[in-house]
Amino acid sequence: MQMQSPRSPLSMKRAKSRLPPTPSTPPTPQQRQSFSKLLVPISKKRRNILQNPQPRLAAAVDAIKWKRLNIDKSELYLPLTFPTGQTFRWKETGPLQYTGPIGPHLVSLKQLEDNGVAYHFHFTRNEDIARIDLFDFLNMGISLNEMWNEFKASDERFAELALYLEGARVLRQDPLECLIQFICSSNNNIQRITKMVDFISSKGNFLGNVGGYDFFEFPTLERLAVVTESELREAGFGYRAKYIVGTVAALKSKPGGGVEWLACLRKLDLQGAIDGLSSLPGVGPKVAACIALFSLDQHHAIPVDTHVWQIATRYLIPELAGTRLTPSICNRVADAFVSKYGKYAGWAQTLLFISELPSQKAILPSSFWNTEEKGSAKLQMEIQAIQETKKRPVNKRKMTGK
Repeated sequence: MQMQSPRSPLSMKRAKSRLPPTPSTPPTPQQRQSFSKLLVPISKKRRNILQNPQPRLAAAVDAIKWKRLNIDKSELYLPLTFPTGQTFRWKETGPLQYTGPIGPHLVSLKQLEDNGVAYHFHFTRNEDIARIDLFDFLNMGISLNEMWNEFKASDERFAELALYLEGARVLRQDPLECLIQFICSSNNNIQRITKMVDFISSKGNFLGNVGGYDFFEFPTLERLAVVTESELREAGFGYRAKYIVGTVAALKSKPGGGVEWLACLRKLDLQGAIDGLSSLPGVGPKVAACIALFSLDQHHAIPVDTHVWQIATRYLIPELAGTRLTPSICNRVADAFVSKYGKYAGWAQTLLFISELPSQKAILPSSFWNTEEKGSAKLQMEIQAIQETKKRPVNKRKMTGK
């Protein structure tokens, strides 16, 4: 998805960090596919579970009439897309089933036994619009197969990993929603981030309950503006409370409104988008790169942290091993990924990052483990625990006692 529109006249503070230029010879996946080829026509009958917002029973979840997307595991594998740190608003509500809000719609996605993918709208006021929004959220205008074929041709290790980790797709999230989530993610862990994001989300309109989880439309900027710093601190946000309040205030002051301003960042080059995001309180280089990659169509944005730096020094730029992760080194890491993978370097980096997660090490041959990991008793215990969990019968009912 190539965004070559002229730079916006928006006034932005220039950040000091340097980002790699958009490569001139990117991979060439098909950019847009036909909606009709990916989404099976569905009934226009409305569903509204707000009439009965009680927790859904497991039997009711089993009775869902799933509708197929005309894609398979190679284009979208849900366990490698949703629980891997891109979004913190989706919940696992059944075996290979994930549920979450997309704007004003509440949808579940399920990986089928034949490796296909199906969807179900629990609530929407307009299913035609909901289908389009689902297509957009899943970034289905980009062919993962074509992109990965380019990566595999130039990187033997990527080709080997792709045999085990196919279908790891980058989502296209709402920019405001993505921004607030990743401010919460700064120096934080998944469990705590999720609790914070759930708290913020609860300020929006209630969409329904699936699998014992309440789901909400993400609150508008106007609704976020009435949430106070003290309220966030009491909820456990710590120093991030002032950043969220400050960012909301900064967005409210933007000409034309903060939502429109964020949307305009999609029209800029990567450096322009990063500069704009970096002008907001609590948004540093890594957070800005995450938001750019996961919501602003900046497909070669590289969120560099210690883990990504370690990947780069092992496989791309070993001469930097042992150096400190300074802004200059971060730039060199980003350059290395873009040089190797081109326009869609951020997608490649996402797969390589996922391959380093303990949850995925369990399904990879030990040949993919580095020397330290092979000798790590802690990692061995984590992998054994994950493997044992996968062998246990799945409890389809995740109730919270509500």
